[in-house]
Amino acid sequence: MTGKLAENLFEELRWRGLIHNLTEGAGEVLAKEKITAYIGFDPTADSLHIGSLLPIMVLVHLQRHGHVPIALAGGGTGMIGDPSGRTKERQLLTDDILAHNLAGIKGQLAYFLAFDGVPNPARLVNNADWLLKLNLIEFLRDTGKYFTVNYMLAKDSVRMRLESEEGISFTEFSYMLLQAYDFFRLYQDHGCTFQMGGSDQWGNITAGAELVRKLSEGKAHALTVPLVMSSTGVKFGKSVDGAIWLDPARTSPFRFFQYWINTADGDVIKYLKYFTLLDQEEIAVLEQSLAAEPHLRAAQTRLAEEVTRNVHGEDGLRKAREATGVLFGGAMQGMSADDLLDIFAEVPSSAAPEGALSQGIGIVDLALHCGLETSKKQARTLIESGGLYLNGNRIDSLDCVVTQADAIDGRVIVLRKGKKGYHLLRA
Repeated sequence: MTGKLAENLFEELRWRGLIHNLTEGAGEVLAKEKITAYIGFDPTADSLHIGSLLPIMVLVHLQRHGHVPIALAGGGTGMIGDPSGRTKERQLLTDDILAHNLAGIKGQLAYFLAFDGVPNPARLVNNADWLLKLNLIEFLRDTGKYFTVNYMLAKDSVRMRLESEEGISFTEFSYMLLQAYDFFRLYQDHGCTFQMGGSDQWGNITAGAELVRKLSEGKAHALTVPLVMSSTGVKFGKSVDGAIWLDPARTSPFRFFQYWINTADGDVIKYLKYFTLLDQEEIAVLEQSLAAEPHLRAAQTRLAEEVTRNVHGEDGLRKAREATGVLFGGAMQGMSADDLLDIFAEVPSSAAPEGALSQGIGIVDLALHCGLETSKKQARTLIESGGLYLNGNRIDSLDCVVTQADAIDGRVIVLRKGKKGYHLLRA
């Protein structure tokens, strides 16, 4: 990742639009002092999704500016579930599922943060290490007494659930106390004075800062990042197929790349600031290109390249580019059947006529079967004009016979009419 550093962390975060709210005095501390700060990650799945990228990038900025970032895996709180932003209670996780999820998340965080080899290595901690050892009576006596029910009810995450038909269980109601205790433990054990997170976490984070002040008479700060919404009002990170995951087994590098390259003009500059380390000068050039030649989509291409490289590495970016090339008529050499099924998941498809490929089927009949033309005459004209392609190669003979040997991995044949008229044939 590239980009010149701003003068200090506060200026970096402010210019990038990464500050939604912060406690009094936090800006001055970020500008003048070296700090240790943490962000928590919810282990409800074995992969993070791109909704987690914004807090991850905040940790990256912390480390680049010489501060110590802590990534907190919620092994303990994950057994409870955070009510913030939820209309009903989460399904509680078993120990085995939680352990599996934590392992996946740890590997992904390590891809962004340097945990060794630098003067300010990042730390990865699991709150199960202390939360699972808590004695209930001692916790209520030593921590719970500092929070009035009135204070907790005033928090948005609790109030919204109380007003819902589902209500809120005591289990989730207690989540705020556990997260506050996390902050206190990290303050005590690691000298952590900042907790950061999404804007929906403001109530929980400020509760933690209050607990640090009351138990240790220490100064702790809160900072939240904005909830990312598209210019059309759609919640960031969702597609027609659901969440966009960081795990390539869940969301392929090609689909990941496509999500970013399809960013709307009204969002792309904001996303370049949020999700890349390109500096002000580099983004200014892309902004000028967007204004002068929006059809070139240079800003979207750079965004897709930077984020895909950061998440999937150079190899993942190469695969995404190759797959994108195939989508627009490029060569299919080296593509597997699974790759093609992913690339062409949304194009019309059909099964080959039973026994046709083993016996061989004429290209004219196959074009009719796939609906690329409606008559043999039209199909012949298409082929004679050079407008029909089989697995990316132009068909140059009306006598071409398609067999099982033409199926990639014995499973898939891709037909194309003209530039964009694709049909996927399953062998």
